[in-house]
Amino acid sequence: MHRQPAQALLIDLDGVLRRWDPEVPAAVERTYGLEPGTLLDTATAWELLRPAVSGEITDAEWMQLVASRLPLPEDSAKAAVTEWQRHRGTVDPDALAFVREVRAAGRPVGLATNATDVLRGDLDLLALTGEFDAIVSSWELKIHKPAPEYFERGCAALGVEAPWVLFVDDDDRAVRGARAQKLPAYRWSGAHDLPYLRKALAIAA
Repeated sequence: MHRQPAQALLIDLDGVLRRWDPEVPAAVERTYGLEPGTLLDTATAWELLRPAVSGEITDAEWMQLVASRLPLPEDSAKAAVTEWQRHRGTVDPDALAFVREVRAAGRPVGLATNATDVLRGDLDLLALTGEFDAIVSSWELKIHKPAPEYFERGCAALGVEAPWVLFVDDDDRAVRGARAQKLPAYRWSGAHDLPYLRKALAIAA
């Protein structure tokens, strides 16, 4: 990472700012007699996930494909997916407080997420709308992390060159992709990372 502080922040949503309760899908799987992990494993199969986050299909179409792959009768599969998807996650208060600190220090913050077309509605639901200077959504750009152009567009949205944009994500592949594009990047593992990230942005605790 640069000796000079970063001038802007790109931060991931899922796994950083938004937390998912693992008990929600687990409860649905127990109710419908599915093996543990079936819902998430099915939804994140790359041949289903990639078009969903690349703007090729809608979130609803993605979930229809997920339901079609479950080892359940059609009605039960659709019901299981619907019940699972009612949970839209919760906000990590420490991560949100950090975003607010960065913006209060005069550094722009962009939300950088592989998302579907329900992102804007989720941000409203989670009261996150207005917390960022830019929303860098893979669904809207039709480009997903860690594609080089994704990071180029993210930096452009903030008006800051790549070497001065700190990228924070919980996914190692995304972090490596950002570093390949000259962004200083850090893999998020929890609130204990915050002192280091504040230092990278020259923000006092």
